[in-house]
Amino acid sequence: MRDGGMATPSVVRFESVGLRYGQGPEILQDISFALAPASFHFLTGPSGAGKSSLLSLMYLAQRPSRGLVTLFGRDVSSARRSALPAIRRRLGVVFQEFRLLDHLSILDNVALPLRVAGVSEEDIKKHVPELLTWVGLANYLHSKPPTLSGGQKQRVAIARAVINRPELLLADEPTGNVDDRIAMRLLHLFVELNKLGTTVVIATHNDRLVNRFAFPRMHLEMGHLHFLDPVRKATPLDEI
Repeated sequence: MRDGGMATPSVVRFESVGLRYGQGPEILQDISFALAPASFHFLTGPSGAGKSSLLSLMYLAQRPSRGLVTLFGRDVSSARRSALPAIRRRLGVVFQEFRLLDHLSILDNVALPLRVAGVSEEDIKKHVPELLTWVGLANYLHSKPPTLSGGQKQRVAIARAVINRPELLLADEPTGNVDDRIAMRLLHLFVELNKLGTTVVIATHNDRLVNRFAFPRMHLEMGHLHFLDPVRKATPLDEI
């Protein structure tokens, strides 16, 4: 089992995990790994390899067909459903389909995790606009999601996922709807969050983007997971 070479307690641990839908074949087979706190991994693999399925096990949308899944030291593969909301509050998730609330403003969409956590409105009014400015949406604070482009919605979804500095951030193709320059800016946001202690897993098809950063890959192929070392050293932001 691999944990990136770090002998520290795991944020995520899979032991001999398998996943199938209904009576079909296993999508994931004998998946075993451990992710250390403050580690950063890309999740790669061809379409249909099971990247989204693996992420769904980590953010508790699915339970494994077999094996053990542990988050923050707690077995979640057999935990009661009543115990899961408290664990989910320690996660940040960026979904491919955004999952924004159309009746709320962009500011209120991003502020939602902070309000759930009981953060003061004073802090919300300070930190949410700062983050939205950083992702290039300073002029859209009071806009509603239906008025935004796909790339703008993606940036809102990312801001919402990172606003409360989650212990574990999971992102499914977070740069799929933006150009390369914005993609690099968003990746650097994830890197800065990682430096603050967040464990990050990013699923992506963009090998060119992955190769700009010195982080290992978790590579899925035909239902099996392999760890690959970084291809090259990271490119500094000022060279991009």
